[in-house]
Amino acid sequence: MTEKRDEIILRGLQENNLKNIDLNIPKEKINVFTGLSGSGKSSVVFDTLATESRRQMTLNYPLYVRHQMPRYERPHADLMQHLSPVVVVEQKPVRGNVRSTVGTFMDIDPLIRLLFSRIGSPSIGSATEFSSDSSFGKCPECSGYGEIVAPDITKLIDHTKSLRDSAVRFKPLAPPGWQGRWMVDGGLFDPDLPIKDFSEEKYNLLVYGPPEGERAFSTYYYKVGNRDIEWDGILPRFIRLYINRDLTKLKITSQEDVLAMTTHTACPTCEGSGLNPKVLECKINGLNIAHYDHLELTDLLEELAKIQDPVGKSIAQQVLPNVRQLVDLGLGYLSLKRKMGTLSGGEAQRVKIARHLGSSLNNITYIFDEPSAGLHPEEIEMLTKMLKSLRDNYNTVVVIEHNLAVIKTADEIIEMGAGAGVSGGDVVYQGELEGLKKASAITNLDHKLTINQNPRRAENSFSIKNASANNLKDVSVEIPKNVLISVCGVSGSGKSSLLFGAFAENYPETILVSQGSIGTSSRSTLATYMGIMDDIRSILSKETGQPVGLFSFNSAGACPVCEGKGVTTPDVAFADPVTVTCEACKGTRYSDEALSYRYNGKNIVEILELTIDETNQYLDMPKIVKKVDTLKDVGLGYLTLGQTTSSLSGGEVQRLKLASHLKKEGQIYLLDEPSLGLHTKDNEKLLDVFQRLVNKGNSVIIIEHNLNLIAASDWVIEMGPGGGKNGGEVLFEGTPGDMLKAETVTAKWLREGMGE
Repeated sequence: MTEKRDEIILRGLQENNLKNIDLNIPKEKINVFTGLSGSGKSSVVFDTLATESRRQMTLNYPLYVRHQMPRYERPHADLMQHLSPVVVVEQKPVRGNVRSTVGTFMDIDPLIRLLFSRIGSPSIGSATEFSSDSSFGKCPECSGYGEIVAPDITKLIDHTKSLRDSAVRFKPLAPPGWQGRWMVDGGLFDPDLPIKDFSEEKYNLLVYGPPEGERAFSTYYYKVGNRDIEWDGILPRFIRLYINRDLTKLKITSQEDVLAMTTHTACPTCEGSGLNPKVLECKINGLNIAHYDHLELTDLLEELAKIQDPVGKSIAQQVLPNVRQLVDLGLGYLSLKRKMGTLSGGEAQRVKIARHLGSSLNNITYIFDEPSAGLHPEEIEMLTKMLKSLRDNYNTVVVIEHNLAVIKTADEIIEMGAGAGVSGGDVVYQGELEGLKKASAITNLDHKLTINQNPRRAENSFSIKNASANNLKDVSVEIPKNVLISVCGVSGSGKSSLLFGAFAENYPETILVSQGSIGTSSRSTLATYMGIMDDIRSILSKETGQPVGLFSFNSAGACPVCEGKGVTTPDVAFADPVTVTCEACKGTRYSDEALSYRYNGKNIVEILELTIDETNQYLDMPKIVKKVDTLKDVGLGYLTLGQTTSSLSGGEVQRLKLASHLKKEGQIYLLDEPSLGLHTKDNEKLLDVFQRLVNKGNSVIIIEHNLNLIAASDWVIEMGPGGGKNGGEVLFEGTPGDMLKAETVTAKWLREGMGE
């Protein structure tokens, strides 16, 4: 049989759970991979196709250049042919520092700075001087950060408690730390007197230190003696040790711990722009560069169109395509100043897509990881048009997707399965849409929504009054207690501002499950992430009388050859990296001594090979049982205790994160798009978890676009009508049944989902 050149040919794929499968992926088509979370989709698309395309692309460069580039190991496959260069748009959070913005990510900011340096009046100088990173351009007051960070004494100290009773809330300055013990035992302060009862003189000494020109000393008691140390006050000490230094260098105290004790206010000198006031005097048509940064992108287009100066016009023409691309993808409500870290999953996904869409290259393979993530059904059509335009420009589009509307745009569907983990890794179906209806027991293209006809009735509610953060327009809303609530609306409509902002501030006891990643690594396993690894080691230690560290591959139990990695990576100079299973431990990561000790006939490796479903039959410790049950509840029973978190799919990571929060006892759960990365069948398991939580008396609030979850809720709140300044209002409050009669965009799609 002669192989056709208009197909990507993959033979004998064995990455992760793939079972030696063969695939032909047609070029210049939209190819959608679907199937349960963990069925092997990412193993084909990212770990094989994308990795091999990137590896072969780097082979075109000279050795000395390749040495500076990322190096890719050849995927486990027999044959990979007719690949083309790839552009990968993953769901992973955008990398970059906290100052990364939409403008910097899209490479628009340098052009705006150039524009102001050429035609701004009064003239300042070079483009670099319009940056808060330059010595001239940065604000002298806040050093370019745009905000003043100051310690908040009400956060640092609980005035109702005594020093001995942990009045100081910041752990490094409280007992049992040495600084806390020094305050309690040093003799300067009464350690058992509530702070509110201190005299004014003693309070000022404690908080601010001795008056100017005076000194105070407090005794610190060592095991071998004591000495007097000069007392400087809690605030001066906190500022010196934790504000005026690089927090990333601190080993024990995190940046979040410090920031929790501070207040942030916009810098009055630069009005929060981070720029030198002299830079802000330079304007184009009455606006300075900070104004440009804060304009919504739709307004920025209008300002750029006003420029008539020939030089300015030529620069503006270079900015316009990138800005238009963002507007066309429904992100016109964003500004250049918007920090990338504050974007929702759907917004970040579209910004990444927009970055690649301006290219006129063709014969490229575009790979998208669930591009519908974070998109309202109203916005899906815009996405499918974009996928079709890429295909029509003679590109190959490969999409991992669960959304039925996106699946239906496919020219070719590849369903992986049949199950997940060890039960997945096979091709269940490949072909056109019609054939999937007959062949698949997993993906039902004719799926109809089921509206909750008997919603729970709430007796009490949570109140939010006059919320106005970000784009919220003085929103007041009652959120029912002890029911399942869905909050929906188009991207940027104010859902996160309402819940993760106003609601979380009013109800700080809320357990928040956001979209952030979990920090996966090759040394982090399911057992370590869920906090049961220490218990497993303790059981083995107690049974065998050996030290706990012997049962850790990060400690004394590590294989001496591979140092607990399970693999070795021989130095092959300029050749592609090669990962080889460690011959000494056969990939187990443990030393022979560690493997010689057993509990109930199993050594540490055999215990870690237990699936979640098998664990409770073998380890019946109540603490372990409770945590393992939460993993079963979210449908991860097929994974093993020792599976590394870096090997999990996006949907598995989402559920693992959810499970880690469910093990906490709480009354209010707030989740940001829990359905991300999950197949419709997996969503049913998730819904069962939420219903059980509510039945136990908890309140579960989800920000969600998934119509199945919205339809199954007891109460729905819709924000809108648009995004950015066009959003921030409550459009609807009521049951899913009531919503069917409403005139909102979500209601329209609910009716359509029922076949009406």
